[in-house]
Amino acid sequence: MNNINNDKDKAKKSLYSTIKKMVPAIFTAMTATILGFIALSTSPVPMIQDFGKMLTVGMIISFVFALFFLLPILFTRDHFFTPKMKDKINKPKKAKRIVVIDRLLEWFTQKTIAFRWGIIILAFVAATFGIMVDLDADVETDVETFMPQDSQELADIHKLRDILGTTDQVSLVYQGEDILNDESLVWVDKMSESLPEEFPDVVVETKSITGILKQMNDNELPSGSEIRDQIAEMPEGQSKLFVNEDHSKGVITVGIKHLEAADLEEFLGNLNLYLNENKLDSLDTTITGKSVLDVEMIDGLAGGRYQMTLLGAGFVFLGLLLLYRHPVKAFIPLLPILLIVGWSGMMMHFLGLNYTPLTATLGALIIGIGTEFTILIMERYFEEREKGHAKVDAMKITNKTIGKAIFATALANIGGFSALVASDFVILSDFGLMTLINISLALLSTIVVLPSILIILDRFVKIKQTT
Repeated sequence: MNNINNDKDKAKKSLYSTIKKMVPAIFTAMTATILGFIALSTSPVPMIQDFGKMLTVGMIISFVFALFFLLPILFTRDHFFTPKMKDKINKPKKAKRIVVIDRLLEWFTQKTIAFRWGIIILAFVAATFGIMVDLDADVETDVETFMPQDSQELADIHKLRDILGTTDQVSLVYQGEDILNDESLVWVDKMSESLPEEFPDVVVETKSITGILKQMNDNELPSGSEIRDQIAEMPEGQSKLFVNEDHSKGVITVGIKHLEAADLEEFLGNLNLYLNENKLDSLDTTITGKSVLDVEMIDGLAGGRYQMTLLGAGFVFLGLLLLYRHPVKAFIPLLPILLIVGWSGMMMHFLGLNYTPLTATLGALIIGIGTEFTILIMERYFEEREKGHAKVDAMKITNKTIGKAIFATALANIGGFSALVASDFVILSDFGLMTLINISLALLSTIVVLPSILIILDRFVKIKQTT
């Protein structure tokens, strides 16, 4: 009976200790993670904004579930169910395994602290190199490269492109008070005829209202009132493809070859320059279409990924500063994760991977995920320091008590994201691979770099002794 009462008392004390010590630390880690994810909402690409929102919602649900569902289950198990006596033969084996793991963690911690300056220098050099090569990294937005490369649908697209010469296009929209006057139509005809000659390696064909009018008049362009009369005779569905009802807007459809992202951006730049050189004062022209949106996405991803990363780091720092009210404590858990941004860029460079709409989120994503690890380690370290332990001893105890939990969390994340690697869609498999790499780097940074940072910066944090 006494044993049962003791078990119940231990369960109550464990619950109280968890709520008092672990829940605030986990809440702080969750807040930092959410702040990192919120940075994704600043992306100019809507799909990335939605991705950030769903990650934020998922984190909040996970925290609520753990607090109001998992803890009661664990308490119920320990309070109302008496554990059975374990086999005495297995106890020494289990105890031996625990001792081996603890000694391994202690030895590893001792070594990382001993070589802390070398570790810090090497980590910063690798991160700097990674950022340098990452600045020149390409961004891939071609939907065809994201699809399974052996799919029948992709083969059909390629076959259709071989037959027609093109499946891609841009649209030149021109507008004015009256786009059917002789001067405007001559300009439209000139553009329609000259674009294939000016860009022979890119432009396959052009279609415009002047092309239809010339077909109706033995390759001659009508003038005056004949233009309006002949357009009125056209089927409504045909004329609306090129001019609107009040004849204030028109479009020249330019069929182009399928281009890589960089080549497409260069072509659009040259096309815009050509239009400016041959501009008609009475008309305003705009280049539009899916290809233009692809280039805008490239620019948004190329510049936006750094913006998201920096904003994520800024949000996390400000959030931790409000919670800790100490700049050094707010900076410590962030520094090892910022290094991963450079390491990740280096890994993508060596693997020959281009950024996609998904991998462009990795900077802000890993700041959110990685700070969870570093905050929990830091919280536990300073808890031991407040108990009066020396710096090295506090770090050893921290890794022994919470190191296994950090490993388990990282492995669980790796296991979850590893399913994406098996996807037939390249965009998902690349994202899954890089997420696995980044989580592994976050774990490496937490157990190797963070202890060195904590030991070095410990002097700047005022420790209040509790015992």
